[in-house]
Amino acid sequence: MRNHRQWLTVAATMGIVAAVASPAAAQKKYDPGASDREIRIGNTVPYSGPASAYAEIGKTYAAYFNKINAEGGINGRKISFISYDDAYSPPKTVEQTRKLVESDEVLVVFGGLGTATNTAIQKYMNAKKVPQLFVNTGATKWNDPKQFPWTMGWQANYQSEGRIYAGYLLTNYPQGKIGILYQNDDYGKDLVRGLKDGLHGKMRIVAEMPYEVSDPTVDSQIVTLKSSGADIFSNVTTPKFAAQAIKKAAEIGWKPVHLLSRVASYVGAVLKPAGFENAKGILTANFSKDPTDPAWSDDPALKEWLGFMDKYYPDGDKTSSAVVNAYLQAQTLVQVLQQCGDNLSRENVMKQAANLKKLQLGMLLPGIMINTGSNDFAPIKQMQMKRFNGATFEPFGPVMSGEIGG
Repeated sequence: MRNHRQWLTVAATMGIVAAVASPAAAQKKYDPGASDREIRIGNTVPYSGPASAYAEIGKTYAAYFNKINAEGGINGRKISFISYDDAYSPPKTVEQTRKLVESDEVLVVFGGLGTATNTAIQKYMNAKKVPQLFVNTGATKWNDPKQFPWTMGWQANYQSEGRIYAGYLLTNYPQGKIGILYQNDDYGKDLVRGLKDGLHGKMRIVAEMPYEVSDPTVDSQIVTLKSSGADIFSNVTTPKFAAQAIKKAAEIGWKPVHLLSRVASYVGAVLKPAGFENAKGILTANFSKDPTDPAWSDDPALKEWLGFMDKYYPDGDKTSSAVVNAYLQAQTLVQVLQQCGDNLSRENVMKQAANLKKLQLGMLLPGIMINTGSNDFAPIKQMQMKRFNGATFEPFGPVMSGEIGG
């Protein structure tokens, strides 16, 4: 497949503008990718390949930065957003990221999608001392400021999510038998590890079935899980395989308690093609408001988000939590860059990213705030359970932390 380069956002000026040598400019500090007029942000997203359902994430980032530019930019500087297709392939991510850093000279690489893909570039980004900021995956490894001071996650991590599911199962289905379908990479293994940690050996796991992202289907795994006698299904997949699993389980008459990983809990991209009736009763957890939930219909933050979608991303999926979360991520990056003021060095970007205190964003669930520190690179730490009623996800229970000791 040929290289796919998308200039999803075009700033007013794309040239590199040097700071004017004057006493006022001397107070400013710029690293590659920043100037008086521009901030260049790099990104990789799978616009093609097995995880192409996530393409909407890159498109949401672009739309939000278009909004910021239309409103005057960040401290007077326009964002130039450069997003490449990596097809969810780690070698491709490496190639495209090197292009972003060495050719495009971006200030930061932001919101890269995928655990394996981001793992492939983590050492490179830290060796180059270029921020790998708000990585779009919930692996716990992104919260390691001592070893990787230039890499920071954003979303609640997979192990915490797994522990939240474990707590729910222990309370409600302590005698249940668990079958697990998981993506055979760091993402899948991380969430399964959290689930097992949270169970403390108190419930039986009767089958664990991995799959590869290159597999055409997971039908055989679903048949095996049913035959194992499992009456609880932990579905740790990405959207394509989640939809297949839901549909196949219905076809063979398997009706377990169904826990679906947050990263696949999309009404439009997953549950609709799988069949709403087939998906009824599915459980998941999230930290952001569900745009399909009527409970938020009069919420000012939802109305603001819908206005953004209508104006800047009219073709976007208004049922998608992935779009909501990408919007929230972009808002968080803008906050960091605003805090940087005229010191747009890469070091200061990381300093400000590690200095987010009780940041409240409208599309986060009530009670969930973003907090970071020099030893805390995990901005979001809480989630709430929710259940699909055949049309939308309904939240229930308290906001919970799956952090150890949380």
